[in-house]
Amino acid sequence: MERTATAGTKASATPSGTPSAELSGLDPDLDSDLDSGLDAGLLEAMPRQREVAATAGELALALRAPAAVSVSASTPAVPGESWLLLALRSLHPWRLLPTPTGTPFTFAYAMLLLVTSLVAQYADATLVNELHQASSTDVAHLVRDPLLVLVASALWIVGGMMSPYAILFLLVLTALERRIGGMRAAAVFVSGHILATLATEGTVGIAVLAGHLPNSSLHRLDYGISFGVATSIGALSGLLRPWLGLPLIGLFGWSLVEDLIEFTDPMTNWGHLISLTIGVATWPLIRRWHRAARVTRLEAARFEAARFEVAPVEVARV
Repeated sequence: MERTATAGTKASATPSGTPSAELSGLDPDLDSDLDSGLDAGLLEAMPRQREVAATAGELALALRAPAAVSVSASTPAVPGESWLLLALRSLHPWRLLPTPTGTPFTFAYAMLLLVTSLVAQYADATLVNELHQASSTDVAHLVRDPLLVLVASALWIVGGMMSPYAILFLLVLTALERRIGGMRAAAVFVSGHILATLATEGTVGIAVLAGHLPNSSLHRLDYGISFGVATSIGALSGLLRPWLGLPLIGLFGWSLVEDLIEFTDPMTNWGHLISLTIGVATWPLIRRWHRAARVTRLEAARFEAARFEVAPVEVARV
């Protein structure tokens, strides 16, 4: 009875979770030893020592709980990057080249030009010459099959895929298509190719009729993508920032003037200048197309954002 009464008294004074509360009733000798040991550690009228036990219990629970890991502490330090790498990353250099999804017109056209360039490089020279003659936009072919030769002449690159106009084609057409769309970029390219060809070959035809040029000029070999590329450069310069667009059109225009001064191929050189002028003349139109394309992209982005916001709600209702 005395042990039971002593144990009840000690239980009221001992915090829950202590060894005496857990082991009480298991062994009488063990209970008496625990009670005597706790009595020796606790003094009367000094309840602060019980706070130490409570604090110890809280500390034990805190140690059992998983420690919170700081994101900043667990993230390894990133070594400092050079300003050049940061600038290239902000410019997105991979967007300078065409892709099947981002610029489908430029990508498909480039693949077609790659095939014709390989044919021109590795096929029999006689066959290649016949193909070039059949694709020429000279006066004789324009009078007989205008649509066929205007399309066929734009399938070849003078000098192959490593020529300057081939590189300009990839960079300029990609940038233009990303800003105004594939169909509109194709319209700019094709309009420059057709109008500049008709302007130059029409002048040749008039000069032959007037007797200023021989009849052989009616069969002059003329093919390539340079007129369309020059028009695209003129159009793109109107969409770029002034610090980039003006130097682009200035440097390219000056190179065309130098070619014209050398007088090696005046008809083609004049055609390049005409093409560049056509591209500059399209500035009001392509700027309106650029604004329309930007609005379309923003609406598409908002639609996608709204669709992803509504989807979880619908799933929760189901």
